[in-house]
Amino acid sequence: MSINKKILGLTTAGMLAAVLSGQAMAHGDVTPQAVDVTGLKMLGDEWLETNPYTPDYENHKLAVEIGTSAYTQNCARCHGLDAISGGIAPDLRYLEPGIEGDEWFKYRVINGAVRDGRVYMPKMADSLSQEALWAIRAYLETRATDE
Repeated sequence: MSINKKILGLTTAGMLAAVLSGQAMAHGDVTPQAVDVTGLKMLGDEWLETNPYTPDYENHKLAVEIGTSAYTQNCARCHGLDAISGGIAPDLRYLEPGIEGDEWFKYRVINGAVRDGRVYMPKMADSLSQEALWAIRAYLETRATDE
């Protein structure tokens, strides 16, 4: 037997053992990663209606940097690297700009998405601060597309 077949056999056997033992987890079973929002305006406990970290915000560049990191750590596994979806989860580059997109974004990060009793998106606001989530929205707006 060739080395490649042995490696393939061992890899396949290992994956099967992990699945059967319950050790293989879907991408939804991950721990949200903390986001350092130092330098951003603190927003308090009450959710704002619209994103305060728009291009007019004095630290917009910092908000986008924080949002980029937060998105990569907490959202990319489902919504795709650089916010380019592979088709499973919504492609967030197509969110409406301004208040319409802010309303949808806020609703979804607070309430998550559940269909037929299955969690498609967790309630991100339970794990990430309002500042972190609005910074993610600021990042997503830099990735927006008209296509």
